[in-house]
Amino acid sequence: MPKVDRRLVAISGIGSAFGLAIARRFLSAGANVHGCDCDPAGLAEAAALGCHVAEVDLVDRPAARAWIARVEHDAGRAIDVLVNNAGGVAGQSHQRFDRVSDADWDTVIAVNLGAAMALSQAALGGMTRAGRGAIVNIASGAALRASMTGIQAYATAKHALLGLTRQLAHEFGPHGIRVNAVAPGLVITNAATQQQWQGYGDAGQDAILGGIALRRLGTPDDIARAVSFLASDDADFITGEILSVDGGR
Repeated sequence: MPKVDRRLVAISGIGSAFGLAIARRFLSAGANVHGCDCDPAGLAEAAALGCHVAEVDLVDRPAARAWIARVEHDAGRAIDVLVNNAGGVAGQSHQRFDRVSDADWDTVIAVNLGAAMALSQAALGGMTRAGRGAIVNIASGAALRASMTGIQAYATAKHALLGLTRQLAHEFGPHGIRVNAVAPGLVITNAATQQQWQGYGDAGQDAILGGIALRRLGTPDDIARAVSFLASDDADFITGEILSVDGGR
């Protein structure tokens, strides 16, 4: 496994399937893992793994920044690795674009893009002073093409997250900080994605699998391995990149 031992790692959305898998990966390598989420059950699961957890509503950007400050204060040093994992469709389903409300649009943008902006902004100060650091953004295949969810704000936010990744890599590379993104393919992570998968029916599922070179869906562990690689010294000359983890779609 890529070396990330003794590093201070902060993971947003730690109570989700991706967040928990990423946390396990870093913990197994000896990292000091902190995480936030707004799901008490997910936080309890992360705490049971040995993570330091906090309940934070990341739509509140000042609260997001304050969490980063608390992590650094408690650890007594700058964060080494920030994983911007929090995101999703906020319980929404597809509707025609001219019927999307301002509130629905703003919520998805805030969760997927505003949270990553605030957390990165807060962590980059300490990373800059330390002269090193890594940020890994969890994007999506929807950062590269239309979203399978059909939710316009989600595709828009993930495209923008890729832009943020590249811009921050350019700006903070001279300070020894790397910023990359992972674009997961279709992974069944919760009831919503399970419902989405079942909604395709047998023929639709066969068509999707037939378009994946490895002929299977992804797993949270597939994503966690990619994140730990990009955060590690094995990726020391990689920045501003988006790594598609989709089985060869």
